[in-house]
Amino acid sequence: MSTATASARVEQAWAVLHTVLDPEVPALSLVELGIVREVNEADDGTLTVVLTPTYSGCPATELIETEVRNALAPSFGAVRIEQRRTPAWTTDWIGPEAREKLRQYGIAPPSGLAAVDQPLRLHERIPCPRCGSTSSERLSAFGATACKALYRCTACREPFEYFKPI
Repeated sequence: MSTATASARVEQAWAVLHTVLDPEVPALSLVELGIVREVNEADDGTLTVVLTPTYSGCPATELIETEVRNALAPSFGAVRIEQRRTPAWTTDWIGPEAREKLRQYGIAPPSGLAAVDQPLRLHERIPCPRCGSTSSERLSAFGATACKALYRCTACREPFEYFKPI
């Protein structure tokens, strides 16, 4: 297989992966969330997709692997999934467009960058994704998943989840 053909197949695989939504945050694809780290093709045409779960105990890891395999298999046949936990996933891998999609979906995106040497600020004012007010209060350190916290806006009174920077 020529290098140009392999490159085109890898680009096509990335395009397919952009359509695979995260099962816990369906406002974002696995690519937008930063879970898909690499796509490579071996000489025999087998695709390898490198995934980094959002945390090592993520209950959706097996489902994510299955969805990636199911999305790629019709066009690419054999697909190998590699779980790579180093470096650990970080919310820094969520780009600006994806952060805006989170906000529009009703989840406050992570504030700041996790990679910056700073303590986790559990009592900061998180902007409400609905009305934008920073008058919010934390109701619980954990939301529907361990990577989110539950807040309530004191201006519009609506509850919302906050994607914690990790």
